[in-house]
Amino acid sequence: MQPDEKMMARLKPGCICKGVKLIRLIEAIENGATCFDEVAQQTGIGDGSCGGKRCGQKVAELLGEETENNAFPA
Repeated sequence: MQPDEKMMARLKPGCICKGVKLIRLIEAIENGATCFDEVAQQTGIGDGSCGGKRCGQKVAELLGEETENNAFPA
């Protein structure tokens, strides 16, 4: 990830419901999280008012997973 991308990730939402920035999701993956549940455990996302639908899609995209037919969280 380029420095400019990291700076922007500090400003962008990762989980709107829980107020978690995108950088926290990225850092969780960089620290070894390999699925939504692991990212959720490290960041506290997934149990907000949308039930993890919005942040689940972001996590899937960050992990390089297909999101079209996946239902997140599991």
